[in-house]
Amino acid sequence: MLVTLGFLMVAVFMFLILTKRATPVVGLTLVPVAFGLLAGAGLGIGDMITDGIKSLAPTAALLFFAIIFFGIMIDVGLFDPLVKFILRLVRDDPMRLVVGTAVLAMVVSLDGDGSTTFIIVTSAMLPLYLKLGVSPVVLTVVAGLSNATMNIIPWGGPTVRAASALGLSPSDVFVPMVPSLIVGLIMVLGFSVHLGIMERRRIGTLVLTSERILEKVGNGGTSSAGSDNSGNADDSDDGGDTGRFIDGLDPKRDTLRPKLLWFNAALTTALLVVLVMDILPIPVLFMIASSIALAVNFPAVKDQGEAIARHSASIVSVVAMVLAAAVLTGVFQGTGMVEAMAEWLLQVIPDAMGSHLAVITGVLSIPLTFFMTNDAFYFGVLPVLSETAAQYGIEPVEMARASITGQAVHMQSPLVPAILLLVTLAGVSLADHHKKVLWRAGLISITMLVVGVALGQIPF
Repeated sequence: MLVTLGFLMVAVFMFLILTKRATPVVGLTLVPVAFGLLAGAGLGIGDMITDGIKSLAPTAALLFFAIIFFGIMIDVGLFDPLVKFILRLVRDDPMRLVVGTAVLAMVVSLDGDGSTTFIIVTSAMLPLYLKLGVSPVVLTVVAGLSNATMNIIPWGGPTVRAASALGLSPSDVFVPMVPSLIVGLIMVLGFSVHLGIMERRRIGTLVLTSERILEKVGNGGTSSAGSDNSGNADDSDDGGDTGRFIDGLDPKRDTLRPKLLWFNAALTTALLVVLVMDILPIPVLFMIASSIALAVNFPAVKDQGEAIARHSASIVSVVAMVLAAAVLTGVFQGTGMVEAMAEWLLQVIPDAMGSHLAVITGVLSIPLTFFMTNDAFYFGVLPVLSETAAQYGIEPVEMARASITGQAVHMQSPLVPAILLLVTLAGVSLADHHKKVLWRAGLISITMLVVGVALGQIPF
């Protein structure tokens, strides 16, 4: 009965999420409670959920303060000099423009929020794409790959979900995967160079003129110079949206702190160095760094409150999701569903394949996370696979590492709101984006998995 209830619980949860009949918070809360009661948990379900909340409290704290910290760094203009520097390096060369887009997207992706990354990258780079006649599809491909590869950072969605679902520390999942991340980013740069060279050959090196940019904006970014090699990059009717972001980042926003640029840069660098060294728990690091950033950049109490409030929407949605996940994980563990489902899977999976479950999980994460949300995969599928793999001596942390390698493909899914925002801002169709990005994203995911296996972080 537990096996049947367990699979039904996962199926119902995935159905509600995929069909958008319930938000992740509602699905993660009500579905496990209902099935937990059917499994005979009774009033004991309260203790199960409480245990789950206790185990996920550090993860919730990590997300809360990581979003605040990087949100503040964007507000105060830490990344503005990088944007200006990249724009100066780009000049009138399409190849430099594409590579610069990749670098900018990688850096801004440190905030862990894809939507913020795409808004900044598009507002800074799209004007130059229109000026040079470079296909906006190239922008979406490069920005999408950069952000997707960076998405495994410990305060990003998949790593936190994998760690939360299996009761692990995000740093234990992420730090050993740094070599895979580096290789993935190198591949993104390689793809960027190739795409840039192709665009350079197609359109040549053009001189930027005010007439050209005005012509592009006037046409909604849909002139022939802005199309890709197939001539269909601008089939979308969203070209008018590009004009709203044509002025780039606002250089006069009230939150800028130019006199504190070096302090903020040093603080961010120190945070990332100590984080990789794993000296202190990551939530503690971000709590300290966020407090320092708030106190120095916004001395007035009112300004500190406004700085936090500016990012409250992201904080509430993500932290609520993590705490709601405690209900699912608590019921899964407390009722014994996970153990029962794992025992059933042991009977189904051939013994010869059992020792390769980590690699199988990594491969499965590519299509599964594209066709389902991260919530459905990490909270519904991964715990079952991990419990089964434990019977073959594979540690949960190894399964978690394998499970995050498919994120390069996942982030291109139409189920991801951020990618829909990106293609809309760039004025291209999702179909054109997918034609160029999916096979590249697949290669990155497979390569990251192979690197993890080769270095022993993921057992073969």
